[in-house]
Amino acid sequence: QVQLMESGGGTVQAGGSLRLSCVASGSTSEIDTLAWHRQAPGKQRELVAKISRGGGTYSADSVKGRFTISEDNARNTLYLQMNSLKPEDTGTYYCHVEAGYEDWIGSEKLYYPYDAWGRGTQVTVSS
Repeated sequence: QVQLMESGGGTVQAGGSLRLSCVASGSTSEIDTLAWHRQAPGKQRELVAKISRGGGTYSADSVKGRFTISEDNARNTLYLQMNSLKPEDTGTYYCHVEAGYEDWIGSEKLYYPYDAWGRGTQVTVSS
């Protein structure tokens, strides 16, 4: 299994920047994709950005051109660089991974997917 720990949240004025970090531990070789999600008060959790171990990235339209997701494989760390922050970016930011492992059942190799979430880090953008 994988464990995740986020850091880097805080309070910043509109137009400012923050960099979030998420350190993964445990079975990190089983990770397929890594992502940042956020949840604003009274709203559903939403996907902000995602990066695949195959190299592809995705960013929500609301953060394109302002947020950049990246990964340092050597440090097992996921980053989210957030620039030009807006009050609507306020929320709890969560690190999420999709992972899986293979195992043999008799003569058949099966894949067991799972996911993991961090506890979140608070980002507050004041106007």
